[in-house]
Amino acid sequence: MSSPAPQLFEAEAYVRSPALSEVVPGPVASRAPGQEPAFGAEPILELLHISLSFKGVRALSDVGFAVRAGEICGLIGPNGAGKSSLLNVMSGVYRPQQGSIHFGGRAHARVDAAWAARHGMARTFQNIALFRGMTVLDNVLTGKTLSTRATFLEQALTLPRARRDAVRQREEAEQVLGLLGIAQHRDSVVGKLPYGLQKRVELGRALAARPTLLLLDEPFAGMSAQEKQAMAELVLEVNTSLGTSVVLIEHDIGIVLDLADHVVVLDYGRKIADDTPERVRQDPAVIDAYLGVDHGATGASAGAS
Repeated sequence: MSSPAPQLFEAEAYVRSPALSEVVPGPVASRAPGQEPAFGAEPILELLHISLSFKGVRALSDVGFAVRAGEICGLIGPNGAGKSSLLNVMSGVYRPQQGSIHFGGRAHARVDAAWAARHGMARTFQNIALFRGMTVLDNVLTGKTLSTRATFLEQALTLPRARRDAVRQREEAEQVLGLLGIAQHRDSVVGKLPYGLQKRVELGRALAARPTLLLLDEPFAGMSAQEKQAMAELVLEVNTSLGTSVVLIEHDIGIVLDLADHVVVLDYGRKIADDTPERVRQDPAVIDAYLGVDHGATGASAGAS
């Protein structure tokens, strides 16, 4: 009789509490009743046969999957699996040698980052990339840059349209601060805030652009358990209340399996699983990857996490 599969991915579940800033361990994984998103019939993002190499070292090999409108898609894998490389392909930082990215109603050999931002894609970074000497509000306002309607001359002369732009952008930035529970820090200098709050500010800057697709690169990294719980609640809030589709890279696999509607697993630059969290949790190939089973000549890591 075979022994049961190892339970590698146990974690506390995250369910909504009455206060946005509070998250409590719950008896069920992922969404609470009534939080299930209405998935779109068509994918908001689709990757087909993506391959990427750096000086002959293969980082990604024939990777493809789709993200449905309205879902949270988790992207996981061991260190060096190619997760961040794939996120950089999606956002236009890297150009793959093969394959195509379908977003915004168009197929791209390489996504132009500015074009993608104008058409509803925003991202956060593995390492916080904020203006540390600026206030929380000013950092969030930088996410509104592409939505400015006034011309440079109108802004320089503070003409009526430029003034209306400034008022609109500030109001929308304030709404984002309220959503993330950091309105009381609007005038604080970012560099003096705790790490967990800085992570929220970075999320706020991405949300200020009103994205339809949000790419999150390790949003829970370096956080305490309490901070992770609060951030998990915010990710759910953004997805369910705003209808924003989310692609989430995270090393805390338990959180990803609790939050995600759909999980893609990479190992050595190849996709080894693409399914619901429940099925991925029990997938022998995924368990093998995290147990460190010898893959022999399966492939070489490019060093991208």
